[in-house]
Amino acid sequence: MASKDLLGLSGLSGAEIISILDEAADMKSLLGSGRDERGLDDLAGRTVCLMFFEPSTRTAQAFAAAARAVSAGVIAFSAGAASSTSKGETLLDTARNIEEIAGVDVFVVRHSSSGAPHRLAALVRAGVVNAGDGWHEHPTQALLDMFTLREHFGRLDGLDVGIVGDILHSRVARSNAWGLAACGANVTLVAPPAWMPEEAGALGAAVSHDFDEVLPRLDAVMVLRIQKERLGSDPGPKGAEYAAAYGLTPRRMERAKDTCVVLHPGPVNRGVEMTGDVADCDRSLILRQAANGVFVRMAVLARSARALEDGGAR
Repeated sequence: MASKDLLGLSGLSGAEIISILDEAADMKSLLGSGRDERGLDDLAGRTVCLMFFEPSTRTAQAFAAAARAVSAGVIAFSAGAASSTSKGETLLDTARNIEEIAGVDVFVVRHSSSGAPHRLAALVRAGVVNAGDGWHEHPTQALLDMFTLREHFGRLDGLDVGIVGDILHSRVARSNAWGLAACGANVTLVAPPAWMPEEAGALGAAVSHDFDEVLPRLDAVMVLRIQKERLGSDPGPKGAEYAAAYGLTPRRMERAKDTCVVLHPGPVNRGVEMTGDVADCDRSLILRQAANGVFVRMAVLARSARALEDGGAR
């Protein structure tokens, strides 16, 4: 029985991940065909609450669009001066109150504390989808990245994927490393020593500090944002130093395969992790990633709703 929650990819098998990607592909095909301009009815009569305790553009907008596309009602909650979180109310108390008031079926939670969605999932009746928790995981971002790669190449098995940048602070890197490895891809994490986590080897990926050595064999390069808000007292290499060693430029792309594609979870800091020329080139899948995020999140919400109907297995 499927879980009512999607808290991470580390506990999912390759078959489970592929089933989500398959459903997302079916939904994209159905909506792209114009079969029903009103969308699909997988969550008709259900309510999705978006609880974002950190800033978000792509993830929040994609989940809202996805919920509407599967006919769910949408409640958007943002922590701040207008909410009782400013008075000290906890995530759990906030969620429980909203659950009772609005009859929420699925919570989509982004929080700065690693493990926050896991703690919530154990204590509410509704399904919980992790939209990013601290440095831990961002499962739907990884799923949309994997969806985009599979759509482009027709497969994930055997692809060589490099994830480049601030690995230490990246929940996107962790989810992608686990998910891609589970589906048979070969993943290499590339970062300055200061930004490579000690547990990198446990993520199922190879490790390198030399981008130029790795680049020529890659089928895809996933470039990460430097998370300045999380660097603390060890900021690692400065902007120009980092760009020289790890920035993706047109000259560096000449070292890559002609078929190598570029991804980025956004937001892109142009001129740091990649130049504008690369972000906008014909091998960039960045905008396709954003569009595909809607279909992947539709599939994730539908999965949660079905599990609730089947008894809400964890």
